Amino acid sequence: MIIRKNNVCQLCRLTAFSALLAWLPMNMNAQEARNHNLDVAKNIEIFNAIYKTLDLMYVDTLDANTVIGNGINAMLRSLDPYTEYYPESKQKDLKMLMTGKYAGIGAVVRYHQKRKQVVIDEPFEGMPAAKVGLRKGDIILQIEDTLMTNKPVAYVSDHLRGDAGSTIMIKIKRPSTGKVMNFKVTRESIKTPEITYYGMRPDGVGYINLNTFSGEPAKPMRLAYLDLKQRGAKKLILDLRSNGGGSVSECVDIANMWLPKGLTLVETKGKLRRANSDYKTRLEPIDTVMPIIVLVNDETASASEIVSGSIQDLDRGLIIGTRTYGKGLVQIPNVDLPYNGNLKLTTSKYYIPSGRCIQAINYKHTGGGYKEHVPDSLTHVFYTRNGREVRDGGGIMPDIEIKPDTMSNILLYLDRIDSTEVMFDYVVDYISKHPTIAPADKFHLTDAEYADFTQQVLKAGFTYDQISKKQFEELIKTAKFEGYYDDAKAEFEALKAKLDHHDIERDLQQHRNEIQRQIEQDIISAYYFQSGQLLHMLQTDKTLKEAERILNTSGEYEKLLSPKKVK
Repeated sequence: MIIRKNNVCQLCRLTAFSALLAWLPMNMNAQEARNHNLDVAKNIEIFNAIYKTLDLMYVDTLDANTVIGNGINAMLRSLDPYTEYYPESKQKDLKMLMTGKYAGIGAVVRYHQKRKQVVIDEPFEGMPAAKVGLRKGDIILQIEDTLMTNKPVAYVSDHLRGDAGSTIMIKIKRPSTGKVMNFKVTRESIKTPEITYYGMRPDGVGYINLNTFSGEPAKPMRLAYLDLKQRGAKKLILDLRSNGGGSVSECVDIANMWLPKGLTLVETKGKLRRANSDYKTRLEPIDTVMPIIVLVNDETASASEIVSGSIQDLDRGLIIGTRTYGKGLVQIPNVDLPYNGNLKLTTSKYYIPSGRCIQAINYKHTGGGYKEHVPDSLTHVFYTRNGREVRDGGGIMPDIEIKPDTMSNILLYLDRIDSTEVMFDYVVDYISKHPTIAPADKFHLTDAEYADFTQQVLKAGFTYDQISKKQFEELIKTAKFEGYYDDAKAEFEALKAKLDHHDIERDLQQHRNEIQRQIEQDIISAYYFQSGQLLHMLQTDKTLKEAERILNTSGEYEKLLSPKKVK
């Protein structure tokens, strides 16, 4: 425990030492305990002495909050990325992490590289920014009396946030008209929706996209599922892709919708007895027989892995997609610290019904801290209720692996790197010229509109680095090093000439489908927000289509859930 007084940290030796003794594992023998206690007391005393000496003698006056804060953060970084210190000034960040809520205007902002200004990127449906009429592309000039010219995104975001119910004046410039406009916006408690979209798919398949387990998502999930059943759903696809997790109790309640009462879905095991817990289903389920397929990817993590892993372990449904993130660690989010600080602390690992822990990374605390991925060769075999083989470590391996399409290099530049911002500006201009568009699942750019976009890209002077050219340059270096270059010099030069002929117009046509889809999604989000954007994406989602194929093929779902026979 560290106390700051007159800019000098005073060590509460007896209090800290007593607290540390209380945390000692019971199975340490007496000699180990004595050595551990000595090391703890010695190093805390050294740390205290170093800072007192620095504060007294260092050439510059030290900011205790910064210097000691950096020391604390460096210590925590050597443990794992989930153990974090939140001083009093960061309590709002912790609250947002725990609840998914913050107070602001409800819009994503981004830095426009060409204009060198922060602009509105994506207002949220029903939130203050959308209510007052702020649009995608609006340039934020001023918030209250503070100019936002040449300010970074974090600076602007910080000024947009505040207490719920407080009012701010935002001055913007609308690129489509050139008008400077003032908007009076009342901040609200902003909460990203737990369910991005749900609805019926063909052939009686219900679909739910669950965005987070933070807050209280179990209630809207239950209502959405009951609504789908009332609308005729006979099969369900639960989309947990890119769901980073949240509350363990909420995820257990959600899984409980399809699993019987009284099952232990999660066991947590840590150093201290109080870190050990069992999480059981506590309600009668809604439906224990409806076929379920869960969609996952490499950003499906934590509570999402508990739901998908429990459904897999208990053979309640199939998992389709790519291997999940592999977060098998559990945190206590609010260990109280002096001066209104908090520590989010990793205290245990969790284990799902088959008995496996799916933690993918071992965090080593020696040498300043490092991490190592658990190789497949060191994982262990476990079995589902039906006897299907599953493994620990490395996340949840799906029953059917469907790898997503990779983003082309040209789209990566247009969407995220391009300094001309030509695609973003095209979308903003399109929105200004079209008061309405077709429904989200039917909207498409015409050939003429994509041709117009192509010409704007060419006029903007857009360029991007070709991966093939970079790899070719590396190949030349290697060939010269190994002595092969001179013998194949003519072939190298011929290939170089072809790569130097960088035909952007040809590349825009070659990758038209994915570039056009991205433009369409950006346009749709301005009219139908995040739910419409997702609905449009589902039209070409090959993972979803494979899930629908399995559900709608007689006997396929049941066959995949059956244990494989050993010959």
